[in-house]
Amino acid sequence: MSVSDNGASATPVLELRGIDKSFPGVKALSQAGLRLFAGEVHTLMGQNGAGKSSLIKVLTGVYTPDGGSILLDGKPVQPQSTSDAQDLGISTVYQEVNLCTNLSVAENIFIGRYPKRFGRIDWRSMRQQAAGILAQLQIDIDVTAPLAQYSLAIQQMVAISRAISVSARVLILDEPTSSLDEAEVQLLFSVLKRLREQGMAILFVTHFLEQTYAISDRITVLRNGMLEGEYLCQDLSRLALVNKMIGAPDEAEQLQSSIDGADGITSAGNETAIFLEAHGLGRKGAILPMDLTINAGQILGFCGLLGAGRTEAARLLFGADKADSGHIRIGGKDRHFSSPRDAIAAGIAFCSEDRKHEGAILSLSVRENMMLALQARTGILRALPMKEQQALALEYVQSLGIKTADIDTPIGTLSGGNQQKVLLARWLLTSPGLLILDEPTRGIDVKAKQEIMDFVSTLCRKGLAVLFISSELPEVLRCSDRMLVLRDRKICGEYAKGELDETSVLEVIAGGA
Repeated sequence: MSVSDNGASATPVLELRGIDKSFPGVKALSQAGLRLFAGEVHTLMGQNGAGKSSLIKVLTGVYTPDGGSILLDGKPVQPQSTSDAQDLGISTVYQEVNLCTNLSVAENIFIGRYPKRFGRIDWRSMRQQAAGILAQLQIDIDVTAPLAQYSLAIQQMVAISRAISVSARVLILDEPTSSLDEAEVQLLFSVLKRLREQGMAILFVTHFLEQTYAISDRITVLRNGMLEGEYLCQDLSRLALVNKMIGAPDEAEQLQSSIDGADGITSAGNETAIFLEAHGLGRKGAILPMDLTINAGQILGFCGLLGAGRTEAARLLFGADKADSGHIRIGGKDRHFSSPRDAIAAGIAFCSEDRKHEGAILSLSVRENMMLALQARTGILRALPMKEQQALALEYVQSLGIKTADIDTPIGTLSGGNQQKVLLARWLLTSPGLLILDEPTRGIDVKAKQEIMDFVSTLCRKGLAVLFISSELPEVLRCSDRMLVLRDRKICGEYAKGELDETSVLEVIAGGA
């Protein structure tokens, strides 16, 4: 671990040492740690599953650690709840602002602890105190107005004001900028800089590299639930940060590389046949306006760190989220998707990264899970005949090599890889022109990964357009005919197969040429 100080107090305001936390079958944290100093903005970085959320929940009393210690001013503390943490001076502002928008700004700042006089709420004092707290942050708004009247950025300021009004010494901001535009981010940063000058210790959790280097004094990197290191921001280059977050390929990736072979997976479709074009497509707080083309018979890869905007872009293409700007063209005609149903009708299929919550219905059988999208397309009044369902399910069980006792086995009893194959079959049954695969190989074994990608590659050679999203950079490099690199919610480069390798793609992600 690399540690150096920049003149901050020798004793951290808050320190976590050797934190362990396990859940059934999962080791969430292993000897994880964190140090927060007064008058610093300390950014916590790490990929999905690195342990950031678990560490924050230990710090705020949501989780009780299995091992390790929490020190406040060098003395052990053991918060048992968020209220315990708040009493200790540790306040948290979450990604989703947890306030009552129907109440006034002042009421939100003091909710649950209204100032009183003669046994009644002292409304005048509350308004004056609320205005005074906001004035410290140079925020001038009407504290008597309903919170719903103000933008999400101002609501974040009110949440921060509530946090510091309880004499917080440590402020934790969990993904506070995920739904803010650039101007709103700058407003937030100006507030954080003032709080830093006042001596507060601030923990800032984000996935955005630009924001990390714009506001941070110190960076802690977690990887696979363990502390990778703590660094002064000025001593850590962007490329070095990306490398530390991702780490070296593990044995499974190396094994997959040997299975794939030197040439990897390639498609041989018609490169000139365009299936979909997007022009200026964007959504505030999710993805900046983007232009892209997806060709029939090709695999287009999305590459970037978690939070770069990969899934957000895919959801816009599928109509799962509504775009604020731009348009989509399919077959040379403008299309407007008000819901995923419209996208399905236009020949688009989407395998979500959230297999448990947006994919498999665990209590239903393999056959029933396969038929969902096809039945939705044909309509509830035209039920698919049982014999047809059985024939289709058996066909895909065989072609995809799904290991199940029979087609009426509950999908929840299958392995992750076999569940993923069932979901793939569900969408292929709709005969799509474009298949969006968001992390299709996450959490499954190497053999299942290879089988899925081989099957997708075969379909691609027959003319299927594929949008492939994966956090495993070697996998994207091997599988993609073209690749779009995303960073901080925007597309920052397009590359043909072979133009980037594992080193140069990290440089692009980190912001290099």
